[in-house]
Amino acid sequence: MSVPTAIAVTSADLVLPPTDQQTPTAALLQPPDVQPLDAALADMQVLLEQHGYVVALYPASLPAAHERRLHTLRSVLESDRIALMKLDLPPLGIAALVRQLRQLSICDFSAGVVASAARLLSHYVYAGALLNSVARLDRVPVGLKSHAKSWVPGSQFGVLANPSAQLIKIGGDGLLAGPEFGTHLLVAQGQLQSDWVTTTLAPAWRTQAVHETALPADSARWWGTAKMIEFAAYLPDISIVYQLVASVRREMCSWCGMELIGDRCGFCSAPLAPPENQTHAPGVLNHGTPMHHGS
Repeated sequence: MSVPTAIAVTSADLVLPPTDQQTPTAALLQPPDVQPLDAALADMQVLLEQHGYVVALYPASLPAAHERRLHTLRSVLESDRIALMKLDLPPLGIAALVRQLRQLSICDFSAGVVASAARLLSHYVYAGALLNSVARLDRVPVGLKSHAKSWVPGSQFGVLANPSAQLIKIGGDGLLAGPEFGTHLLVAQGQLQSDWVTTTLAPAWRTQAVHETALPADSARWWGTAKMIEFAAYLPDISIVYQLVASVRREMCSWCGMELIGDRCGFCSAPLAPPENQTHAPGVLNHGTPMHHGS
């Protein structure tokens, strides 16, 4: 495929530096208070003309007006070539996932596969933070927080938000459950001084490399405090990411005709209608690890 699918984001700090010369950047979809609708429509029209398809990735925590703008663009342009992928990940985790999709966009996958790969690959992003307080953290289940109320002031907490929620007190004997496969670790420093992420977490997770990056603007709001250090472990090797996506059975969406992997179309969100005799892809979506795919 000659022209890569365009990847678009709702915030410039979700676009990490490329890891190689080939990785394309992402288009920025501005909020309505920054860009009037007619300008946004013109920009989207240009993206569609240049790339054919646009996969827009945005956080579930995006302000409602900005999310409405995305849906308005798609409906006014009457375009079934715009995929809106809402991601329930912390900001740094989204940035890591966005970079993987930017890398995939220049591989030989259709736009439908690139869009639905966002859901698949999110299972392999381990996103969390070191926090000095969980009082305003509303992103993990209340049960995990209820016993934290009794912990003494000055405590620090390790929180994992994805792929599953976990909360530990730093200095105890608990450890956050890490990936069972080789990763690199992104670390973004907020207003908290600590080397716990690099000296304790990274070795425990057997990460192959640690990369420092700027803290996304929305991280303090997402985690409920500015006194934090955000981290995200991800698959760094695009050949493994490629094999992971390629190993999942592809289907055609019975509603819009786009190709998809997994159980839902990235473009029209229609669930996959399962024929009685359909065989499921081998475990990759739920519990398989990329180690089985040629790494």
